[in-house]
Amino acid sequence: MRNSILLLLTCLITLSAVAQKGIAFVQAPINSVFKTAQAARKPVFVEIYSPSCHVCQSFMPTLADNRVGKSYNGKFISTRLDVDQPATRAFLQSKKFYIPSLPLFLYFSPEGELIHFAMSQNSTDEVIRHGNNATTPAARSAGWKQRYAGGDKSPNFLIDLGMFSRVTGDTVTNMSAMEDYAKQQPANTHSNNTNWLVLQKIILDMDNPLAKSLVSNIGIFKQQYGKAAVDVAENILMSSLYSSRGARFAPAQIKQVYEGLVRIGIDPNLAGSRTLLPEVNAYFKLKQGQRAAERMDSHVATHSLVAAEYLYVAKLFNRSSPDTADVPYLTKWINKALSLKTTAGEQADLYYEQADALRRAGRTADARKAANRALELAQANHIDTKRNVKQISELK
Repeated sequence: MRNSILLLLTCLITLSAVAQKGIAFVQAPINSVFKTAQAARKPVFVEIYSPSCHVCQSFMPTLADNRVGKSYNGKFISTRLDVDQPATRAFLQSKKFYIPSLPLFLYFSPEGELIHFAMSQNSTDEVIRHGNNATTPAARSAGWKQRYAGGDKSPNFLIDLGMFSRVTGDTVTNMSAMEDYAKQQPANTHSNNTNWLVLQKIILDMDNPLAKSLVSNIGIFKQQYGKAAVDVAENILMSSLYSSRGARFAPAQIKQVYEGLVRIGIDPNLAGSRTLLPEVNAYFKLKQGQRAAERMDSHVATHSLVAAEYLYVAKLFNRSSPDTADVPYLTKWINKALSLKTTAGEQADLYYEQADALRRAGRTADARKAANRALELAQANHIDTKRNVKQISELK
């Protein structure tokens, strides 16, 4: 019965396609679209769009063209997904897709595997060409990685591969392809329109030669592209820092991010704040507690922290510091916090962290005093004292 319904729906879609010009878009949940495609044994074409996207609107006559409809309706089950809708965002997140711009054309197997993508020019011939490529195994995006491994390093292909790997979240392939692409670009072409689009849409790595050129020659790029040049450079630097590979950066690499941010015009204090925690954590990983404490201390000396921020720092060092070199700094920071206007709960937390720091340094008597003060504050303000009682018992 279920298969009969799916087949009937397929027939209705086919009849609808015959009766109308252009692509016959199915208005149904994406899961239902794939079920229909499986019954029809057809791939799925998905246009990702937004109703507020003017470029998307300009594609509507093209997608409604009779030639496009004739080409697509015979090949695909088609649907449109509004990127602003929660269901669309959930679908894209489930696939771990990144949407660089709209409209984006995605082509799937009936089972939901991405086989091709396109950021098409707005012409009937181009839209038809992308559909034909999606149904030609040798031309599909899904085969580009293998083609790259086989030695194809032509610039236009590398751009296509870089974008496809960006959409699919394949950072390793993206970085490799864009490195090969950038090495082919003469220095006097780094700021041309094509490479500017590559920097905007595809490059993720601050060590890419084009990204380095952007940061080093920010004045030239600003003359051509205005403030957008700073925004693109900042995005590449920060996405590098907070990527999975950025989590493995050595302190020297993190300082490169800081220097790059300052070079493109970001206020040094703001740049320092953005790179602070990654640099501190990098020192922790190297078991350099003293360097971590010094880096944090320089920040504390030049910034006005509130009690909650001091408390976060205290917890970070108590939980993560590889040694006790930070304790003199940490107790100083906590005393600064206690001199501020704080809530009773914040005071109790700060004394608790102070006791933990002193315990780590082997100053048991001083740790007990701080722990008892934390307990008193917790009791007076009806705060759960389980952790305080446990802390004091461990200091005996």
